[in-house]
Amino acid sequence: MAVLSKIRQRSILLIGVIGFCLLAFVVGDVIQNGGFSQTSRNVGSVNGEDISAQEFLQRVSMAEKNGQGMSNTQAANGVWDQEVKRILLEGEYEKLGLKIGKDQLLNVMKQNPNFAQNPQFLNSAGIFDINKFNEYLATIKSSQPEQWNAWLDFEKQVEQMATEQMYTTMIKSGLVTTKVEAKAAYANENDKIDFDFVTVAYSTIKDDQVKVSDSEIMDYMKKNEKKYKSENSRDIEFVFIENKPSAADEAEMKTTINGLLSGRVVYNDKTGKNDTLPGFKAAVNAEEFVNANSDIKYDSSYIAKKDLPLENQEQLFNLPQGEVFGPYIHNGHYCLSKMLGRQSGSSAKVSHILLSYEGSKAPAAVKRTKEEAKAKADELLAQVKANPGSFPMLAMMNTDDTGSKQNGGSYDNVTKGQMVKPFNDFLFNNPVGAMGIVETEFGYHVIKVDAKYDAVRLATVARKIEPSETTADQIYTKATKFEADANEKDFAAVAKEAKLTVKPASVKGTDEYLPEVGAQRSVVSWAFNKDTEVGDVKKFDNMQGHIIARVKAKNETGLMSVEQAKAMVEPILKNKKKAELIKAKMVGSTLEAVAQKSGATVSNAVAVALANPSITNVGYEPKVVGKAFGLGAGKTSKLIDGEMGVYMIRTKAVAKAPALPDYATYVTRLKSQSQGSASGRAVMALKNAATIEDNRVEFQ
Repeated sequence: MAVLSKIRQRSILLIGVIGFCLLAFVVGDVIQNGGFSQTSRNVGSVNGEDISAQEFLQRVSMAEKNGQGMSNTQAANGVWDQEVKRILLEGEYEKLGLKIGKDQLLNVMKQNPNFAQNPQFLNSAGIFDINKFNEYLATIKSSQPEQWNAWLDFEKQVEQMATEQMYTTMIKSGLVTTKVEAKAAYANENDKIDFDFVTVAYSTIKDDQVKVSDSEIMDYMKKNEKKYKSENSRDIEFVFIENKPSAADEAEMKTTINGLLSGRVVYNDKTGKNDTLPGFKAAVNAEEFVNANSDIKYDSSYIAKKDLPLENQEQLFNLPQGEVFGPYIHNGHYCLSKMLGRQSGSSAKVSHILLSYEGSKAPAAVKRTKEEAKAKADELLAQVKANPGSFPMLAMMNTDDTGSKQNGGSYDNVTKGQMVKPFNDFLFNNPVGAMGIVETEFGYHVIKVDAKYDAVRLATVARKIEPSETTADQIYTKATKFEADANEKDFAAVAKEAKLTVKPASVKGTDEYLPEVGAQRSVVSWAFNKDTEVGDVKKFDNMQGHIIARVKAKNETGLMSVEQAKAMVEPILKNKKKAELIKAKMVGSTLEAVAQKSGATVSNAVAVALANPSITNVGYEPKVVGKAFGLGAGKTSKLIDGEMGVYMIRTKAVAKAPALPDYATYVTRLKSQSQGSASGRAVMALKNAATIEDNRVEFQ
């Protein structure tokens, strides 16, 4: 009792001591972490609306899982862009009072074939029945909570898509193209000008005659801030020490692969006796031999000559049946290849023009009738027969097959059975050069057989040439020594001594790739770590080798770093300085006088248009061509700083295009171009005007 009494008497003191200890613990933790702030629970915010880190990371995980090879960084950047866009657009919807009503949502659902064609929701006449659909929803709501929650998520996605479509439609509806704009576009494309010119190219002055400092590059960026905006970045430099096999490792692997050519004696654990195994050439089952001895499993495909390893193409393709070629090196492997078979016309190259029609299984919506499609196919076939070289251009202009449009209608390495039967039959039953028309479920095809490829089937044993344990240890020791030396001495000097190349890079916090070494997210994360300072050096190990990186600079100005901008800005500033040196030589008031003084010649530009302001044998010169149109016939310009050099021009004649009776085609085209990019431009404008806080680097 005496002890309890003493405790009661000293309780206030005890509480004070406990409180002080707790306070000391908290303050100590604060000091250790550099202040009272803590890592945000939000991955960022847009106009004050937070993006929850937990939800963000869940979505990233799902995107990465469904992305088929997508990296974590790619998934995170994609989800971030989606979230920023969603918040920006929802803010606009709220301002405009845009909302999808229940009836509108149901109409959207009815257009979805998963619902509109589902027998569960059709009445006796085969028409979508809204009552049946509502009954289904009521059932899952009352008895299947997981499905109901999944439905609500789906409904929300559909609502977002429908609202965005409505918003985009409103923007497009507000975009008009006037007849004046159409006339201007027509004139830009069809008015032509002829002019004489004298030019001295910037390339006549060597780069080492004009120097551009980093401060000049930064000053130029500051004067053009909008053009050179950037997120916070880090300038780093690094060396890469590749984990590659030595000459001894290659020799050892060559000996091993050579051993597979002849028979081998091996001990059999089961019988307790030695067995003699046949070599590759004598092996009865080539597939079994390859799978037992190769790092790459047996492939039964027939391969065209052009797809064989280039350096050994002839030997492999012409190998006699049953013979073995090798060893040879291909893609970092020592290889032996055995000829198993040959097949003529195994694959082909073909060009086609698809003309779809209403009712065909077209890749794009068309309004052409079947008769019109056939007539057009006949017309195009006649053209290509008259001039086979015109096929690519005709395909690009006329085909409804988006998959081959940009390739001039061409498909290469088409194998038997790959195309629909009528197409396949024409291609493989006709000789090279044959042309004709084939009808398939997609429409009419104008076809030209471009090439046929014979192919061979090879059994290939491939052993990867890898560094031995001794070599790997030596490489690791070299990388470790480099890291230690670079922490004490100048990075570039250490690299030069080690005969290594220093590679520069400027990275943002959400980047993943480094030049020449690919995905290296760990290096980027380290460079942006709050504890990493300018000058810090660190080694990063991976399967390919070792990267030793150093942080050169932290850029938090909102502009690109000098390193980032140098490739773009330095040529501009050098050309400005070169222009001043060139102008000192281009003295005179006439083209002839300037040509004589500068050693240049008077040249001609013929039929140049504003829409394509390129001068033959010179290049793209919009400023020069624009000046020519503005001068007036017979007038001579002052010196002009162009893209490729300094110019003086004398306008000869402007040929005005005849007025059109109707500019509707131009109005339609310009309006379509403007509306096609409207959605993207609107989102970009909203981003530029928004306040966006990005903390992704803390979570990646």
